[in-house]
Amino acid sequence: MRSTDRLSIGELSLRTGISVSAIRFYEAKGLIEPMRSAGNQRLFFRSDIRRLSFILIAQHIGLKINKIREELSGLPSGRTPSQSDWKKIGAKLRQNLDDQIAQLQQTRQNLDGCIGCGCLSLKKCALYNPGDKAARFGSGPRYTMGDQP
Repeated sequence: MRSTDRLSIGELSLRTGISVSAIRFYEAKGLIEPMRSAGNQRLFFRSDIRRLSFILIAQHIGLKINKIREELSGLPSGRTPSQSDWKKIGAKLRQNLDDQIAQLQQTRQNLDGCIGCGCLSLKKCALYNPGDKAARFGSGPRYTMGDQP
């Protein structure tokens, strides 16, 4: 491997617009894995530019660090991921977004009814929970979160 195939953490920061401290954070979380030079300097593959871009996009759409790490673990180490590699991840992310959209639409639908009635008629309210029956599903507004009464 040529030395031009590797980037210092500063070069990676300049190329991605991500701060050095954030890159170190992603490294600590296992999202990227640098090599070390003889002088113990972090050296990154050029493919880490794409990995970091993916991390930013994934965070933007609401993925948690653990889920991002899980998705990145399927990518090849030491080479730029191919279009096929990214396509597989894209399909999973698309499903994740579809699930989030469905949940948001359900929440919006429930809130429209609730806001419209002003909670003056609790017997008709879709969010009404007599006897706290929804508690068996966990904490929070369970029916709004998708649980069925």
